[in-house]
Amino acid sequence: MFNGPKPNKIKNWVCVMERSTEYEISFAKNYLSNLEIPSHILSKRDSAYSLNVGDMALVYLYVPKEYEKRARKALEEIDITDDLNDEEE
Repeated sequence: MFNGPKPNKIKNWVCVMERSTEYEISFAKNYLSNLEIPSHILSKRDSAYSLNVGDMALVYLYVPKEYEKRARKALEEIDITDDLNDEEE
């Protein structure tokens, strides 16, 4: 059965969070930045529509692989974690 879209695979980067609102991802990115953990936002929101739910509205937060554990722990501490696991590796 369809489980929804998966985050893109990006060489040497890992998706640590996905949401349907950009402000949650931006909050997490700023928090990680304060901890000196580099991150990058990948938005798949369709700007032609004002959607914030569904496949056309997902926003992802990526960190370099070497920062994955630190980033996940930091996000867990502020209780905005995601259950993204690299099931395909």
